[in-house]
Parts: sequence; structure tokens; C-alpha cells
Amino acid sequence: MRLITYIRNDVQRLGAWIDNDQSVVDLAAASMLVHGNGAGVYSTMQSLIEGGEAPLDRARRLLEKPPVEAIFPTSACKLRSPLPQPTQLRDFLAFPEHVRGCRITLGELMINDAADPEKKRAELNSAKYFDIPAGYFDHPVYYTGNRLSISGDQEDIVWPTFSNFIDYELEWAVVIGKSGKAISNSEAKGHIFGYTIFNDWSARDEQMKAMGGAVSLGPGVGKDFANTIGPCIVTADEISDPYSLGMRAYLNGKLVSSGNTSAMHFKFEELIEYVSRAHAIYPGEIMGSGTVGGGCSLETRVHIGHGDIIKLEVDQIGELQNRVLAPHLDSHNSDSFSKGLMNAMKGAIKA
Repeated sequence: MRLITYIRNDVQRLGAWIDNDQSVVDLAAASMLVHGNGAGVYSTMQSLIEGGEAPLDRARRLLEKPPVEAIFPTSACKLRSPLPQPTQLRDFLAFPEHVRGCRITLGELMINDAADPEKKRAELNSAKYFDIPAGYFDHPVYYTGNRLSISGDQEDIVWPTFSNFIDYELEWAVVIGKSGKAISNSEAKGHIFGYTIFNDWSARDEQMKAMGGAVSLGPGVGKDFANTIGPCIVTADEISDPYSLGMRAYLNGKLVSSGNTSAMHFKFEELIEYVSRAHAIYPGEIMGSGTVGGGCSLETRVHIGHGDIIKLEVDQIGELQNRVLAPHLDSHNSDSFSKGLMNAMKGAIKA
């Protein structure tokens, strides 16, 4: 199933897409019309997830022949994040090529800023700075995101005025469907409710100040203000091979990033096993994959300005699109803007 959260007639509802996402079945209304009950478990995505397999199976049967009174066009509603307030939000660093790509950009900035660029390049090459650190492969790493700062498809992203470096992140995520602790790799798939697209927006200048400074406690406010999830949650049974999906990002309709879920070094099953070693995970938690290689402006060095539209695509899941609002930035002079970004990054490196 392709499950959505939407607003219609000023009321937030839970639905399922049919007709190639052109129509919505209101699950609570359909259940009441067919069974005379069940509206409660279909009131929100979280209640459906927590309900377990029985309401999921009943929803599948409802979609086989839904009552016409519970069907309406997708165009008649406004999408929200399918899970407007996750139980928890963690974002991992599962794509090693993203690590390499970021190090290349940061290394080139240090080289360009050096008094002797060639000497600096030789130093970085000797230190294997441009390689993926060997320690990356020892175990997964992640940070805990702001689960209260969630947006959905077509929602504007208001960029914080403290940042001059707008960056998107082409990711996808799993939604946890079943609680558990000390979950093995072989058991982990049974705890996945479904898959969605995730844009982990990054104010890179602020992020680098936090991560490159003397204390280095993590991304901080650079990743605290916006997380976009959607457009739907595709239930796990709908995707036979989740690790063969194409991933793409577009800036104002132009392809700027592409990759594939097969490039994950740590698969979601491994991430679930890792996190659940010492404590339980719960229904409604989201675990992000981290950025696919080449899946952000820090790697591609593509300029993003006020009013620009970022669209992410993941095969079999759909499209997730947002406009960035940053009126404090000059959206018309990409050369000076890009230079400003580079200066911000260099300042962060020196912090």
C-alpha cells in the first residue's frame, strides 16, 4: 500500500493512494462504510502503525474494492508528511561515497585557501585525506534529529537567517512498525513497516562550525530546523528488493544528483540491529539512510537560492518536492553567492 496523511476540508486524515496515485481512499471512512467500525485505528498513521498486522490486512482488503463514497481525487487534498510527528528520528551515514565526496570538497577548499596550494595538496594526499576513513566501516554512525520539525511534499522550507549555505540531502528512510530490543539482522526486516523519501536539509555553514570546532558535538542547529518526509509511506511488502532503487534530485527541473540504494554499505537491517543492541525501538520511529554519494550541494557545488525548487525521487516510492524560501540571500547572482558559501565553509574549517 501507498499510505498518505492529508488535509481535506481543514481536517487531517489517513488515506491510501490508488489509480497510480491519482485517487485517495479515506481509510477511516471506508472502514466505517464497509464494517461499521474501525475509524479509530485509521485515524492517524501512527495509530495504524501501532495497530499491527490486523488493521493493515483489513486495509488491503478495503482497497480491493473500496466504497466509492470514500474515494476522491488527490488534487482535492493537501499532502502532509505521512508521519507528521515520528516517535523518534535518527539519520545515519550509510553511503560511503557521500563521505568521500564531502572530504573532496572540504579538501579542495583547504587547498584553495592555502598559501602554497600544491604543498597543501601533497600534505592531504600523504595523509589520505581524500579517502574514506577506515574507521567508517567499523560500525554505523548516526545523529538524532528533530522529530518535531517535520514537513511534507509541496511545503515551503523557510531557511534560517543565520545560514548562507542552503543544502538538500537525497536520502530515503525506513519506518519502524514493531517494537523490539536486541533484534538480530535476520529478524530486522520484520520490524520495518515501510519506506519513504527523506530530505535531511542542512545549513552547511552552521553545521561545519559545530562539527569542525573545538567541541564538535554534532551538527547542532545546522540540521535542527527542517526534515522533509514523504510523499507517502510504501509498506514493506510492496518493494521486493529495496536495495536496487534509483535515487535522483532535481533543482528547478534539472537533474543534479543521482544514485542507487544498492550503494548503502550498512543496510537498514544492520542499522536496526545496531541501534537495538542496548535499548528498544518503537513503532513510528524513522531511520534515515544518510545521503547517497553525490546527493547534496556540498558534493556537487550546485548553487541553491531563494525560491528554488528541490525535487527528490526514489523508484517505487515517488517524488518529494519543496520550495526553499531564503529572502535574505541573493538568488540572482550565483557567482557571488557561491563565493560566499565557500568563504563560510573556509571559516568553519578554521574554527
